[in-house]
Amino acid sequence: MNRLAMLTAGVTLTAGVLSGSAGAGAAESTADVLSVDFARSTGEFRGGATGTLYGFGDDGAPTQALIDGAHITNTSQKAPYGTQHPSGDAIKVEDGFFHKHGKDMYIYVQDYYPDWSYHGGVRPGDSRTYDQADGTYTSTPNGIWDYLEVVEFVTEAVATTSSRPQDYVFIPFNEPDGGNWYADWGRLKDTFLADWKATYDTIQQVYARHGLGHARIGGPGDTRWQPERSAEILTYAKANDVLPDVFIWHELGIDNLRTFRSHYADYRALEKRLGLTPIHVNITEWGMLRDMGTPGQLVQWLSIMEDLKIDGQTAYWAYAGNLSDNSARANAANAGWWMFKWYGDLEGSRTVAVTPPAPDTVDTLQGIAAVDKRNRRATVLYGGGGKPVSLRLSGLDRDIFGKRVDIEVREITLSGAEGVSGAPAVVKVLDGVRLDRGTIDLGVPTYDRYAAYQVLITPEQDRTPVAGAVWSASVEAEATGLTAATVYDQDPQGGGGWKFLASGSRDVGSFNRPASRADWTVTVPRTGHYRFQVIGGAPGVPGRHALFTDGASPVTVQYTADLALTDVQRWQYRGSSEVTIPLTAGTHTLSLRASLNGTTVLPNSDITLDKFLLTDVTDGEPTAYPASTLRYYGGAHVVYDREKARGHGEIRGAGERADAYVHAWETGYHDVSLDYRSDRRTDVDVTVNGRPFATLSAARPGAWRSTVRLHLSQGINEIEIRSKRGILLQQLTTTRVAPADSAAVTIEAENTVRHGTVAVTTHADATGSNASGGKSIGYVGPGAGNTFEIPRQPGFDRPGAYDIVVGYANAELSGRHDYNPQVIDRRLEVTEDGGGSAYGYFRYTYAWNSFLEKTIPITLTTAGGSLTFGNTRAYAPDVDRITIAPAVLGQPVTVSRR
Repeated sequence: MNRLAMLTAGVTLTAGVLSGSAGAGAAESTADVLSVDFARSTGEFRGGATGTLYGFGDDGAPTQALIDGAHITNTSQKAPYGTQHPSGDAIKVEDGFFHKHGKDMYIYVQDYYPDWSYHGGVRPGDSRTYDQADGTYTSTPNGIWDYLEVVEFVTEAVATTSSRPQDYVFIPFNEPDGGNWYADWGRLKDTFLADWKATYDTIQQVYARHGLGHARIGGPGDTRWQPERSAEILTYAKANDVLPDVFIWHELGIDNLRTFRSHYADYRALEKRLGLTPIHVNITEWGMLRDMGTPGQLVQWLSIMEDLKIDGQTAYWAYAGNLSDNSARANAANAGWWMFKWYGDLEGSRTVAVTPPAPDTVDTLQGIAAVDKRNRRATVLYGGGGKPVSLRLSGLDRDIFGKRVDIEVREITLSGAEGVSGAPAVVKVLDGVRLDRGTIDLGVPTYDRYAAYQVLITPEQDRTPVAGAVWSASVEAEATGLTAATVYDQDPQGGGGWKFLASGSRDVGSFNRPASRADWTVTVPRTGHYRFQVIGGAPGVPGRHALFTDGASPVTVQYTADLALTDVQRWQYRGSSEVTIPLTAGTHTLSLRASLNGTTVLPNSDITLDKFLLTDVTDGEPTAYPASTLRYYGGAHVVYDREKARGHGEIRGAGERADAYVHAWETGYHDVSLDYRSDRRTDVDVTVNGRPFATLSAARPGAWRSTVRLHLSQGINEIEIRSKRGILLQQLTTTRVAPADSAAVTIEAENTVRHGTVAVTTHADATGSNASGGKSIGYVGPGAGNTFEIPRQPGFDRPGAYDIVVGYANAELSGRHDYNPQVIDRRLEVTEDGGGSAYGYFRYTYAWNSFLEKTIPITLTTAGGSLTFGNTRAYAPDVDRITIAPAVLGQPVTVSRR
């Protein structure tokens, strides 16, 4: 039985009062019990636990869809003029951050310095004179403490160049108890306290002279909870009127899952003892490598911070711009991103009491639960346990949920830091369950300790919930038939948490011989096409395997490179590769091999294998996003009191909208369909990734399905739905229409018109490169002369909205750091001769012969103006190929659903 079938078959539910139930005791003996009391509110949803440290690289890295979907409310970034890292400047990323959900932009002022620890770990003196206009300096003392000058020009830059200076929080010192200037507290305590006051006063003086009022300041920012230091700092700060607006320390390590709450309790007790009004807390670095991208780990941390109603930011262990390893590729979700998204979906809710089986215990079942009265939905997010789980749900208010409820259970499983995770699968539905005194006992056999689960409870809907709408199966690589390969145990607590986790705590390596193979026998339900996905790690270089079906018909499985700059990342920083294969109904053996001929290995085939997944894509993998799962703004909400429209989202009038975050496995055309009802003639406006794409319409009252064929980017696409006349939206559905991709035009980069220094690079087959045709172009930019040009041709010879999809490589690094790869996000500019222009920032791809893709949206205004690509200020990424696609094909179609 495949995993999806196991989950679907194994879910049981008993409606009724649990006390005295014969079945409850038996379930508890074999399962972890998570109790949720929806009648006990614990306060408004805070939503600040998924903040990031250097989660933002440059404008568009990560993409706006990833940022908005992840619902990031706070981040810490580099101070203006900072040199600690080459990207992550707060001013440069603030527009994307504040676009929808961003509230608090923190900056590490000491990140002005290029080295770690800062300034060689030694407090600077007065050996420089700084130019306050641009942060440059001369090696001349001027009677002013050098760092105080840094604080002043950083604050001045925020005050004068930010569009939201009131939403910044200045962190003058980062980990001052570590190797950063003040570790010897006995000797340097008085120095730190005086420096705290001096920096605090300087920041306030800058804001005052610009009429900005009080500037928020956070600190002290210690490496861990330091009760003695904290007491002395707060005592001094109170006496000198320099109290921080946000109290900061870090929670890094495995055992912090056990001690976190006690640290917080100690801090609040300290405040009370000192007679202080409670100060907001932000844990500006939390978690270890093992936690990032792993839903079952993340939910343990999030549950603590949401319970305490504090903010927190994922630690910065890898590189800037990927939400701390909680996104994949240029625009895709990994499993961690979906955990962030689920957490952000609780906006507007009130959290309720959750009792885990073992609170304040490392690596155990934990959860978050909330009730959204406006949209009449209750949510439970849980994960982290290794046993089957029994949810004991009580306190469901019949005034909100009625006499019967629908329940949907979704699952997200570990996909690796760079591995793509599709829309979470619905693994169980319960339709029209009767509420008896508001209590439900729900059992879900959760054997995957790294997965997380979302339980969504709503009043009974007119829509019939469906589990497993698209067939899928999976298997751990170590559970396949292995030849010439080795299974390695991956202890989730090994190395002090300084490692990335493997699904099932094991993976397959030493897959580097001609005989190396992994055989999976699987039964598929029908004849058609199936996506085979491998989750594994290609350390630092692209590589290849061959996939045989029943010993024949081999296809190449092409891997892009994964991060491998240190031994910690090598082999463990896992990505994914996907191929589509035809299968007939019945049982097949899928054999992944390191060799095509059994004699020689394929290029860079020494790739770790973690997990295989197989999904039926015959019908375009239709994926539904029900109204009950969308986000609503401006008064739009889900209704349950309308005939034939229970569980529909009402969107009516200016300012109201629903947001959906839809996943595309491939860049290309998809039919986006809206099922809705209307009580009059109506229009529906659809915006995709910030661009108004289509207006759908219904000519009269009724039930309708409107469909528009849109070009979506691989990964996450943000779709906004508005209707001035009003609709009752049942669901949005996306369906891949691969044959329509013929409307797009692809040009190999080596076939473009090259100017200046632009040159063609040939990638030998032995390198394992995924360059199309084995060639790419480089040395694009800097300057106006080093460009490449694409003349207009049929397919994009009309004005209109287009997507320019760039296959690119970017492995540029700048400077060094003890553990952070110092990545550069390269910029590519597109100019239409006689028309407009557009640009995009392109994130790190780990190797110059490993190509990802990113989309630049553009509106062309001429029919014949050539497109010129370059970068006037620096090098652009290397380019493999360019695809230009109309954003919309044809006209929307509306049909009656009667």
